[in-house]
Amino acid sequence: MTRTQWPHPSIPSLVTSRRALFVGASGLVLLAACGNDDSPSGRSGGAGQSSAGPLRISAIPDQDPEVLNRLYGDVAARFAEATGMEVTYTPVTEYPAVVRGFEVGDIAIAWMGGLTGVQAAQRVDGATAFAQRDIDAEFTSLFIATKKSGLAAFDAIDGLSELAGHSLTFGSETSTSGRLMPQYFMDQAGLSIEDLKGQPGYSGSHDATIEAVASGSFEVGAVNEQVWTATVEAGEVDLSDVVVLFRTPAYYDYHWLARPDIDDAYGAGTLDKVKDMLFGLDPSVPDDAAILDLFGAASFVPTENDNYDQIRKVAEELGLLA
Repeated sequence: MTRTQWPHPSIPSLVTSRRALFVGASGLVLLAACGNDDSPSGRSGGAGQSSAGPLRISAIPDQDPEVLNRLYGDVAARFAEATGMEVTYTPVTEYPAVVRGFEVGDIAIAWMGGLTGVQAAQRVDGATAFAQRDIDAEFTSLFIATKKSGLAAFDAIDGLSELAGHSLTFGSETSTSGRLMPQYFMDQAGLSIEDLKGQPGYSGSHDATIEAVASGSFEVGAVNEQVWTATVEAGEVDLSDVVVLFRTPAYYDYHWLARPDIDDAYGAGTLDKVKDMLFGLDPSVPDDAAILDLFGAASFVPTENDNYDQIRKVAEELGLLA
């Protein structure tokens, strides 16, 4: 594999703390799954919504579904307030389902990881990455291990070669921080999948990866640092036998992605209203702070598709862009 040199953006350092989740009540409809047959152009209008029906949003399932349902229920409520429309959150159980729902038009706006955003933008010409958190230009992954593995912390990428002969689990197969970038940095260290003990696992989410390592099911795991920090702070997993081995170099990751036809389907200015809401969130305002806390961020900032060119190159190298 040709090795891609990874840039280190001059952006404020990673915010690694996440405060407690804000749980707000909303009467929004939660769709059971994406992939329904109703496309935006096929909906009939009603009070408070366009002829396309409710504005449908979704997100990659990178954490426990109950947490995500609470989180994005509140996000949908704020989107509804900003647009004056009915907004529904579509929960999914697998990363590819978000990409597919976005591709066929069942989802208009989605919170994507770097890889899933690149995959979706490749399938939908004109799709736009328009917002990210302040922490997403310098995102990092952690390699964690059970103390019983005998592995010790290291500071350089080359130290990943020490994982040879140990069992390892990633998160989702298409997770940027739980698979794509960890595997990329493993390659930089000269460590191939074949060097591991058995085939790697795919836990499906970051919190599941942490549990798999903490329980001893796998000796090593690759995990999103933000989720790790939140898990440690919440005391949700017994981490007494877990050691952080390595923090990866920084890379671009999560972002909001919009379909190119969103204003045609839902009315001119719809995307601008969503942008104005996100960029206008003020951490000194309690309701705004609650939304920012949900995302572990101090603010949302503009982004663009070009920021994920390196993610695209790595995905191509690993054969993850079909």
